[in-house]
Amino acid sequence: MIKIVDYGLGNISAFSNMYKRMNIPAAAAKTAAELDGASKIILPGVGAFDHAMDLLDASGMRATLEALVCDARVPVLGICVGMQILADGSDEGKRPGLGWVPGRVRAFKDAPAAAQLPTPHMGWNDVAPAAPHALFAGLETEARFYFLHSYFFACAQAGGVMATSTYGVDFACAVHRDNVYGVQFHPEKSHHHGARLLKNFAEL
Repeated sequence: MIKIVDYGLGNISAFSNMYKRMNIPAAAAKTAAELDGASKIILPGVGAFDHAMDLLDASGMRATLEALVCDARVPVLGICVGMQILADGSDEGKRPGLGWVPGRVRAFKDAPAAAQLPTPHMGWNDVAPAAPHALFAGLETEARFYFLHSYFFACAQAGGVMATSTYGVDFACAVHRDNVYGVQFHPEKSHHHGARLLKNFAEL
């Protein structure tokens, strides 16, 4: 079963409802015990980097998540700030991230080509997969997703970039390392394209 990590950030019910419409078993997990039996994990998030890390630690689920993802190799999908905390750290905060995908989160305002653009980057934008992958099956062309963010994931390795979008600069809007995936956009707000991506993740 897909477990959606409910640590106080993100619209948990939106993911649950989308999977219910697709007849794919999914449930929220608020405790370490409720993560038992996870075949896939969704790690949502909105807001600030340090706040997300604080809440994840306070939830009591972090150690279990790390065991599932790093040891048992359960696939995980981080979304928005849930993607950003996969990094080693962020210019937004002072806390270290989970470090599951090498890289650092940077501010658009510090990128010269994007510095004059309003932040947050908000609304619909095109997403271009860097290479074929099952997560983006059926989304190889003309895929558009909903974004709301002021920071972007700068991968330490080019191979970590799954897909890019453009806001003044080309930036990684999807990242990947082994069984760890992250998307900056909100699939739960992205209509049929978002539903397809969530279905693809369930079927990995």
